[in-house]
Amino acid sequence: MKKNLFQGSLYTVGASLWWGIIGVIYFKFVSFASPIELTIHRTIWTTLLLVITTTYFRKWSEFRKILKSFSTLILLFITGILVSINWFTWLYSISVNNMLDASLGYYIFPILSIFLGKIFLKEGINKNKAIAIFLVFLSIIYLLIEFKNIPWIGLTVAITFSLYTLIRKKINISSDIGLFFETLFISPIALILFSYLVFNNTNIFGFENPALSLYLFFSGLMTLVPLFMYIKGFELIGIGPASMIFFLTPTAQFFLSIFYLDQTLEIEKLISFIFIWIAVIIYLNELRKE
Repeated sequence: MKKNLFQGSLYTVGASLWWGIIGVIYFKFVSFASPIELTIHRTIWTTLLLVITTTYFRKWSEFRKILKSFSTLILLFITGILVSINWFTWLYSISVNNMLDASLGYYIFPILSIFLGKIFLKEGINKNKAIAIFLVFLSIIYLLIEFKNIPWIGLTVAITFSLYTLIRKKINISSDIGLFFETLFISPIALILFSYLVFNNTNIFGFENPALSLYLFFSGLMTLVPLFMYIKGFELIGIGPASMIFFLTPTAQFFLSIFYLDQTLEIEKLISFIFIWIAVIIYLNELRKE
């Protein structure tokens, strides 16, 4: 049991820090490509790599089973759209050096998921969880008042991922096969968009830039490696501990945005983060009790 806890924690910590550090550094490095092209490559290369992993782990029977459920396919198409928007927004935040807002979104999303679960799935919310939700909304309202604009990057990241999680709760499917269907559905759209970039000569990927093209190929690995690590950790230690460890991701992104991307942390935004951090502490304490 202790061995499983140790190994599971290592996998989950590794995945969270991969998303929070390695992924940020990699995607900042390849930000010579536009966020839309990076989203295209992340989608296509992830799909092709999932063909290999589905074959290696012998999961084609699960894939074929999902093909028989039209309602599940519709839901996976919707989650595919949501994850694509999430990816694009996150990549955009890196390209414009605004990871602070993106990290804010990933702090918010688990708590927003509780709120959506209450509304759509009739899940119970105790007093402490209600306080956490209130603090999240208070933080957003404070930003609206102080900056007089909507922190759309953080909200888009949080809302798309929360809706994604909400819908995936209704589907009994493994994470990798689910992502396989999602990227498979979005790949035709991605190819059309890439054709548009080529037509307008605004693409980076191509035979004339083999080194840059190789860098873009790794976007698939950057997506799948932490996903499989997190799945393995989740299997060994369960949803509660894995969810708690996940907060390493936005924490790492927060510090990278300041010390690596040199983003200025305004006092108003710091106050907003303090509201969120208190909400996260309350949420983590509730996870500890479960």
